[in-house]
Order: sequence, then structure tokens, then C-alpha cells
Amino acid sequence: MCGLNVVKPQSNDCASEERGIAMKNSILLTVLVVFVLALFSGCATMPQTWPDYERSAENKMVVIQEKIGDGLKTGALTPDQSQTFLTTLKGIRTDYTELRDKRVYQDEWDRLHRRLDTLGEEINRALARPARIEEPRNADRIVALQRRIDDGKISGRLASTEGREFQSRLDSIRRDYLRMTEGGRYTTSDERADISLRLDSLERDLNRFR
Repeated sequence: MCGLNVVKPQSNDCASEERGIAMKNSILLTVLVVFVLALFSGCATMPQTWPDYERSAENKMVVIQEKIGDGLKTGALTPDQSQTFLTTLKGIRTDYTELRDKRVYQDEWDRLHRRLDTLGEEINRALARPARIEEPRNADRIVALQRRIDDGKISGRLASTEGREFQSRLDSIRRDYLRMTEGGRYTTSDERADISLRLDSLERDLNRFR
């Protein structure tokens, strides 16, 4: 009987100790999760460079520029409408240049993207023309190739070396195109052909990694 009386309290003490350890581990895990979430949240709100936001903004500006040019050529946009949209785009380009490669807060890029989205929606409403069959525009091709490069990196089809090389080539093409259209200037047929040939070359090289 004495032996049993001694063992039973020890068993209860062990169970209690195990529950205490489990509770401590649970608390530590909760604290760790909260700390990690706070760390990520803090990183997202710290001033830093935002290359993905830069590329996305460049893509949107390229697309908007070509939409304005196409609208003017086809008559879907009046000269006054085109000039208004180009003036708005020029102001956004200026602010984009101020942000590019700078350490800033994420919300500054968010505001610029909202302005681009708003301008794009206004142009779409002004165009309001039936869809027509045409060859893919350089702007659309730039956006499509960016998606392919991003997908290739994520899926592992593109090694880090190839991914950097293709991204650098596309960045160069996109920025040359933006310079060609800066200030609302329309590209010449020779300039469009040069951009198209460079996109063709990049697309052929990307096709090897399907």
C-alpha cells in the first residue's frame, strides 16, 4: 500500500510536468510565429528598392503609350483626348523616374500604380471600339515575355544565370522603348522594327527552355 501511495503522486507529478512543458512549448511557438510575422511586416514597410514594382510600372506605361498611339491613328481618340492622356502619362513618368532605383516606402509605388491603373481605365473607356484582329503589339509582347521569364524562374525551367540574362535583355528593350516614346513621341517604323527584332531574338532563346 505504501509503495502504491508513493508511485501515484510521482505519476501525477510527471503528467503535470509534461503538461507544463507542452504549454511552454506552445507559448514559445506562438511567440515565435508572432515575431516572424512582425518581422516580415516590418520589412514590407521599410524603405527599400522595389524592382518588381519598377518593371510592372514600365510595362503599364508601355501599354498605355501604345494604346494612345493606336487610338489616335484609328480615330478612336481625338487629338485633344490623346494630348490629355499623354500629359497625364508624362507626369506619371516623371514621378516614376524619381522613384526608380531609390529606397522608398512601398505605398509610394502603390500610389503610382493606382494612377497608372486609373489612366488605363480612362483610356479604355474613351477607346470603346470593337476589337479588331491585328499582329501583337510590341507592348503586349514585352508584357508576355516578362510573364514567361517570371514563370520560368518559378518553375525552375530557367536556371538563375539564364533568368538574369533574359531579364536583363528584356529590361534593356523595355527601357529603350520607353525612351523612344518619352514626352509623347510616337515611334517610327524603323524603331518599332528594331524593338520587334530584339523581341523576336529573345523569344527564340526563351523557346529553348520550354
